[in-house]
Amino acid sequence: MNKIAKIVLGATVVLAMGATTLSADVAKGQKLYMKKIKKDCGNMKAAVFAAKHKQAEWDAIYKGGKLAAEIKAICPAVKQDEIKEKNLQDYYDFVHEYASDSGNVPSC
Repeated sequence: MNKIAKIVLGATVVLAMGATTLSADVAKGQKLYMKKIKKDCGNMKAAVFAAKHKQAEWDAIYKGGKLAAEIKAICPAVKQDEIKEKNLQDYYDFVHEYASDSGNVPSC
């Protein structure tokens, strides 16, 4: 019985850490938006920015390789060097999580 309890506890810890890791990308994307893009977007709130599209639309934009272009289209004043390729996954996680049809609202 003790062995089973240890396995269950271990699995619980692994799952909890996995859930934290998944939300870390969303938080990083939100932080990147606030630090790199918000000012050039006329101080547009993160919730308003993410709600420009539905989740399926953000999916299609990201999978089509057009996320950087869409960010630039929404906020033309954003400098291209602010939208780095290595951060696109984090931006995507953020906008997908808080898309207009997600029901989620960022705390910023």
